[in-house]
Amino acid sequence: MNQDSVRLAKRLAEQVPCSRREAEQYIEGGWVRVEGRVVEEPQHRVLHEKIELDPNANLMALTDVSFVLNKPPGIAAGPEQRPGERTALALINAASQLREDAVAQRLLKRHLLRLSCPVPLETGASGLLVFTQDWRVARKLTEDAAMMEHEVIVEVAGEVNEDTLRRLGHKLGSRGDPLPAFKVSVNSSGDGKSKLRFAVKGSHPGLIAWVCERAGVQILGMKRIRLGRVALSGLAVGQWRFLQEGERF
Repeated sequence: MNQDSVRLAKRLAEQVPCSRREAEQYIEGGWVRVEGRVVEEPQHRVLHEKIELDPNANLMALTDVSFVLNKPPGIAAGPEQRPGERTALALINAASQLREDAVAQRLLKRHLLRLSCPVPLETGASGLLVFTQDWRVARKLTEDAAMMEHEVIVEVAGEVNEDTLRRLGHKLGSRGDPLPAFKVSVNSSGDGKSKLRFAVKGSHPGLIAWVCERAGVQILGMKRIRLGRVALSGLAVGQWRFLQEGERF
């Protein structure tokens, strides 16, 4: 390291001029280029390089973000990663962003920090998954969890008749205790398979699998397509988008 080099944040603060903290926020916000390349690390060392601050730079735009992801099956849903395990969070990258994303925001490194996954999915399931930095979104998804409806499409082997549908919809558990509130209907049927639509109040991992097993129904795939008022529509498997400012779960 050249002893004459300085931190980018210090050089930018002198050049703008602005406070050191404001310089760090500009850099972390993706507003600063060094020799034409965006640099997001305030500690990046510079010497005589050309430093440019985007003329549209706005510190008010540094808000917390949330992501809606169409998780593929077989990938862990939470942000924690065990050695050698692929996780859903790793799918949040520039290449997999929905091209028609309504939020005109470039993915930044700071967007991938302090993320929580309030309503995870089983590893074998696919569909709508939310990662958020926003405490308001996280609180909504946890405090209102019991009242929030999850819409799940379950592909099963064979055609589901009225008798099977009645067994699926039985509302009591094995010991006669009431199950969490849910509705089930046939979404489509054909080619030796059926798609069932489950609408479940609250997050109850394992509930749908247990209900299907009790009814003698073999699950081929499970996909969450809606969480509250936010739907998965428009996202291909493995794609993500930003949660829009006006969207509410």
